[in-house]
Amino acid sequence: MQSTKNLWVPKKYFFTILFISWVVFITSLSLFSFEDDSLPSINIPHLDKLVHFSFYFVFTVLGCLSFREIDRKNTPPKKVILKIIFYAVVYGIIIEMLQGVATVDREPDLLDVLANSLGALFGSFAVKFIFSGKTPL
Repeated sequence: MQSTKNLWVPKKYFFTILFISWVVFITSLSLFSFEDDSLPSINIPHLDKLVHFSFYFVFTVLGCLSFREIDRKNTPPKKVILKIIFYAVVYGIIIEMLQGVATVDREPDLLDVLANSLGALFGSFAVKFIFSGKTPL
């Protein structure tokens, strides 16, 4: 009979699976076109910037947790946070550039890059704040 330890391997990589799923989700929403008629529209100014901010906030939090899960806490938290911020900003820039060349109805937007970067920065603050006490990252 197998031990229950081997049956729960995905649980061991919970944050990594969430992080990869989140990146696929962001990529899908960023690069696929949606017909304007098929989606409900809410006319709130700059709502898309809040969405960008939120996406990259979560990207950074899950990225930090995933990295620490894979790395087995060998890398200092400060280095992990800086790496994930860098990855988030570069990923956001690449997605914006791809919107300009790989999609028909989307355009790259510098303000989206700024919202992405601010989301990543604030996500890192949240990670640092949440895990600054006795709870290790």
